[in-house]
Amino acid sequence: MNPISVIKVSGHELDDPAFLDGLTATIGAMRQPVVLVHGGGKEISAAVEQAGLQVEFVDGLRVTSPEVMAIMQMVVCGTINKRIVMALINAGMRAIGLSGLDLGLLRCEPYRPNGRDLGRVGVVTTVDGTALRQMLALGWLPVIAPVALGVADGLSYNVNADMVAEAVAGALGNAELVFVSNVPGVLIDGQVAPTLTPAAVEAYIASGVISGGMIPKVRAALAALSRGAASVRITNLAGLGNGGTRFVAEDAKL
Repeated sequence: MNPISVIKVSGHELDDPAFLDGLTATIGAMRQPVVLVHGGGKEISAAVEQAGLQVEFVDGLRVTSPEVMAIMQMVVCGTINKRIVMALINAGMRAIGLSGLDLGLLRCEPYRPNGRDLGRVGVVTTVDGTALRQMLALGWLPVIAPVALGVADGLSYNVNADMVAEAVAGALGNAELVFVSNVPGVLIDGQVAPTLTPAAVEAYIASGVISGGMIPKVRAALAALSRGAASVRITNLAGLGNGGTRFVAEDAKL
């Protein structure tokens, strides 16, 4: 099997028909097997507010009570996931909508950063990579919503979509992870850096060249490398095919 592309898209663009059209066209032109991981973002927040519940984030993670979890699961596994699946199928691909609950695909434990209780927020502990590879071998395109199954309690958990994508890419091994962002890549002296190693990233962060909102993006890329992804890219929709900044381990051939 060709190297696998694990593509992560945020929920912020997925209600934009033009973005979705561009995404499906680009994926349709790709020759390698694809796994798509998506978030929920503003559509989840809107549904939570409409239900009269509080929208609260801690370090970018949604505080998820059982009531918020029910809404999150409905929106991200239902409305958003099926919108993406329909667009891909209408463009001629064999997409299948999944969450981490299906087949026990993603199992997790509660995520408690710095001891903070965020409710039903999880961190992925295992991925059924065999099941995903079997789907890809059939020519299917898994579209994964970021909900996982709690190992200890059997409950559903909200998992950050970046973390889901990192775990999936690591489990598949021979995979490139692509974070589709609103930026063309990591800018160094005004130009998109074609390749970065972990050491170079840390040096650029220390010197202030990489700053602000780009820091969590590059940290996620390095985390994916450490989990076992073959390489990681940050790019925008225009660069999804082969553009943006590629992150590789120190001993990889650049």
